[in-house]
Amino acid sequence: MRKGSKPAIVVVALALAMLLCLAGCGASQQSSSGQGTLRVGVRDDIMNFSYLNEQTGKYYGLEIDIAEEMAKRLGYADVEYVAVTPDDRKERLLNGEMDCLIACYSISDTRLENFDFSPAYYHDVARIMVENSSLITDPWQLQGKTIGIMSGSNTGPVLAIKLNEVGIIGDDVVSNDDAGTQYQGAYIKKVASYAELSQELEEGAVDAAAMDGAIAQGYMNDERSILDFDISEQEYGVATQKGSELSGRVAEAIQGMIDDGTIAALTDKWD
Repeated sequence: MRKGSKPAIVVVALALAMLLCLAGCGASQQSSSGQGTLRVGVRDDIMNFSYLNEQTGKYYGLEIDIAEEMAKRLGYADVEYVAVTPDDRKERLLNGEMDCLIACYSISDTRLENFDFSPAYYHDVARIMVENSSLITDPWQLQGKTIGIMSGSNTGPVLAIKLNEVGIIGDDVVSNDDAGTQYQGAYIKKVASYAELSQELEEGAVDAAAMDGAIAQGYMNDERSILDFDISEQEYGVATQKGSELSGRVAEAIQGMIDDGTIAALTDKWD
């Protein structure tokens, strides 16, 4: 990488303030007497984290248990789950469609510009999964290949930075659109869901799939392997509207759950 200049991949990588503050304050006032509903944005498609059973209409997983316990500690009488995707979760939280977000949402500098985060309740590492039939066993074999990612996740930028750092791809972006990004040396394709990404990997539409390790485990089988190549560490936190009264209380509740072993016990339950 050229010193003194940022490659294009890194580049690619208060009108609402009063409204957001009022939304956060209003939610906390409802909860002060043990009443009201906490609206929590969650994923509905990640096994063991937050998954919607369409037959029963119920959510289950680590993040659902965390949301239930957190709401109880905050004094809410009930929890309403709002299904979100990586593409829409940022705007929907900004718009006040939910009070907080517990949706495999990793803490990053860019996200901290828009939201407050609780202490991390889960630590993970982003990985690359391949089909054994592809005969790909080394990340260098990804040169000239297509790597699939979940659209809207931050895996794409951090993957590109990592591949650039080790020299697998060059500095320049050849093309970029909603479908994916062509770099010098590899194409990173955006896919709408993890289920679809897994299917495209099986069918050979992508040569590899990059995602958080815990999510990858939900799609592993005897015909797949994880490359010995860590992309980046990920820390999941509860996101709240920037500067809202709810932010401090959520952070305190999550820290309490970490300190008293509740988070560890729930993690063990779903691992």
